[in-house]
Amino acid sequence: MKAIQYRSVGGRPEVVQIDDPRVGPGQVLLKVTASGMCHSDEFVMGLGKEQLPFALPLTLGHEGAGTIEALGEGVQGLTLGDSVVVYGPWGCGRCIKYAQGKENYCIRAKAEGIHPPGLGAPGAMAEYMIVNDPRHLVPLGDLDPVKNVSLTDAGLTPYSAIKASLPKLGAGSTAVVIGAGGLGHVGIQILRALSGATVIALDLNDEKLELARKVGAHQALPSDGNASAGIRDITNGLGADAVFDFVGAQPTVELAGSIAAAEGDVTIVGIGGGALPVGYGTMANNVTVRAPYWGSRSELIEVLDLARSGAIDVEVETYGLDEGPEAYARLHAGKISGRGVIVPNS
Repeated sequence: MKAIQYRSVGGRPEVVQIDDPRVGPGQVLLKVTASGMCHSDEFVMGLGKEQLPFALPLTLGHEGAGTIEALGEGVQGLTLGDSVVVYGPWGCGRCIKYAQGKENYCIRAKAEGIHPPGLGAPGAMAEYMIVNDPRHLVPLGDLDPVKNVSLTDAGLTPYSAIKASLPKLGAGSTAVVIGAGGLGHVGIQILRALSGATVIALDLNDEKLELARKVGAHQALPSDGNASAGIRDITNGLGADAVFDFVGAQPTVELAGSIAAAEGDVTIVGIGGGALPVGYGTMANNVTVRAPYWGSRSELIEVLDLARSGAIDVEVETYGLDEGPEAYARLHAGKISGRGVIVPNS
């Protein structure tokens, strides 16, 4: 079968021919209908050899959707042909975090060498993929897999981040979204659907600012040297009750800290390598700083229900498998509007 793989450190994604996967006991074989592209892929491909926690080559694609093609021995409760999405942050299935419904914070995954598909385990950018346990599948129902596959990360991650701050986002509050790209434009819609906050989007790209307005941001401002003063002006000097940084670079995390109101939240979602010092006098009083990871399986179900209700809609650009390298070049250059999606069996 064809697959898009990252094959050597410092290289770029390649379309290759590999063996069809064979389903083993307890596993599920999917015929892939869609796989989302993500800046996390770019992050992985930017790591040095000594930093990579897994071996290459790697089939990319940690956002996956497909139809059930075959069931391994012992798998029950699933039907061939069902449309599903893959819950990405795989864990051990035994630790206390799993028992709490928080497999994304598994405390055994690193020690046991467990990696998400596309971020260590073979991913969804192929004609077929193996899912190692049926618990990592969520029914998609009548939702379009191409339009909604990105919700497994680009929806789930901002949803989980925003959900933690909802008690602070009632009527009269302000929420700032830094970065209106793949995750940010979904985050804006989630904020509009679940909170009473005035939503302000910041980005350096005019097209992404326009996308932010299109999906519901009350205001969209350039993320430049005037952004902090602009937010203070809009909020009558108080700052934002919650700031969600979907970039995570040093300039953006510093901006996030500078515009948070007293008792506000700063949530660093992006993996741009920035860090925010925390200490008395560094920010407004009693600001909470978080750096969450993905989200829970139950939250993914909630995200899909939001999409089913029409509350969120992902902006997508679609590509075939053979167009994967070109699509990643566009992602690297910041030219994709919303989310790029590979459709392997189109």
